[in-house]
Amino acid sequence: MKSEKFTVVHDERMQVGESPVWHPVESALYWVDINGFTVHRLHPASGKHSAWKMATEPSALAVDQDNNLVVATRAGFVHLNTVTGEVEDLAPAPYDTTIMRFNDGRVDPAGRFWVGTMYEPRDQQKAEMYVFEGGKLRQAWAGGMTNSNGLAWSPDGKTMYHADTTSHRVDCYDYDVASGAASNQRNLVAFADDKKAPDYGGRPDGAAMDSEGNYWVAMYEGGRIVKLSPTSELLAEIQLPLRCPTAVCFGGPDLRTLYVTSASHGRSNAELEQYPHTGKVLAFAVEVPGLEQPEYRA
Repeated sequence: MKSEKFTVVHDERMQVGESPVWHPVESALYWVDINGFTVHRLHPASGKHSAWKMATEPSALAVDQDNNLVVATRAGFVHLNTVTGEVEDLAPAPYDTTIMRFNDGRVDPAGRFWVGTMYEPRDQQKAEMYVFEGGKLRQAWAGGMTNSNGLAWSPDGKTMYHADTTSHRVDCYDYDVASGAASNQRNLVAFADDKKAPDYGGRPDGAAMDSEGNYWVAMYEGGRIVKLSPTSELLAEIQLPLRCPTAVCFGGPDLRTLYVTSASHGRSNAELEQYPHTGKVLAFAVEVPGLEQPEYRA
């Protein structure tokens, strides 16, 4: 395991920082604070920061063809105009919002916005996967997971990756870009789930794909990022100066900066004192660039 030279790119402590997305046209980083009900934007070159409050918890972001945002919130999908601040409802949530909310999401190579849910009682595998396509929402599957995370696609678009944080596993699927169909589910890796074990390494949360087809995933409560090959080989472990990374994305002009969001919600005072970077947004340089994320195509 190695440590990198980290930069704190945003020093405000998020409750649950999530869904970092690089906006290439603006040369800006977007992310959300789920429990803070806020969408954030940072222009790293200038240091300028902007924020927009949402009516319910935002969890996933996609840049659209007009360079604005589609935001998945507990109440459904909305359009956020980042110039005017106007928020427009696009599609209501198709579930009981008292026990479910949207969680991690990514845009596939054809411009569909895939977003899974979190079943908040966490006592059954009742989470669902949805696809926002052409302005309409459809269900891709239901059940078999509790906390949907880690969506990513291989460089050729033929493999989709997905994590269920609660069961500590990452799966992959054969993917048909033309139809948006995922099939042939199989396990890529199952992480140890004994939280009391001294070598417990956390559970998989948000992820990103690099240009060589390697899967980078934040290990919540593990204080690390794991880099996996398409055949599940552990290529690298990067130790972080915090315990609860939530998601990663590649950004910068050459996509050789890895941005890391993290969470402070529910962490003990002792942990916050030991890890003062908890909840902040970090970045470090990588050798292999990431993949440019597709736009959502309405």
